[in-house]
Amino acid sequence: MHAARGSQAWRTTSSGDIRDSAHALLSDLPDGWAVQVSFVADFYAVGDQAGIMVRTDETHWATAGVRLFESGLQASAVVTNPMSDLSAAPVPDWSGGEVSVRVTRSGTALTVWIRRAQDPWRLLRMAPIDPSAVAYAGPWCAAPQRDGLSVTFTRWAAGPADEELPPD
Repeated sequence: MHAARGSQAWRTTSSGDIRDSAHALLSDLPDGWAVQVSFVADFYAVGDQAGIMVRTDETHWATAGVRLFESGLQASAVVTNPMSDLSAAPVPDWSGGEVSVRVTRSGTALTVWIRRAQDPWRLLRMAPIDPSAVAYAGPWCAAPQRDGLSVTFTRWAAGPADEELPPD
């Protein structure tokens, strides 16, 4: 997947901007299901980002994966409901490696897990979802500052949700 300059998924917080131009390939995510993507990317411009998107409509979505900040590479999640928020944690040693992100939908919650290569899964985020909403999920990327972000997705799978931790 190649991200165009200016692509982004962000809504109305400190900047007041509404940016709904990220690249995503989405399929159904019913209640009781999980979706997982794995990818490799060369992040070099601030804002480069890739991972997984869950979307119900133009004002409700979540993205999770890896993003390059001025301070370095971070595992991050954005939840838009209908304003966007951001959580992030430094992962400087993940540069150039394969990253996997898994989202489980269960009732009113999305649970997001992330890991590098075959490292243990880390809980990244729990977020609300309307249990009656039709949701879609799949690989996603964006490059708000530049053309040329190329993301190679090495896995995209969906199936029944996990009881606890994702399986290795």
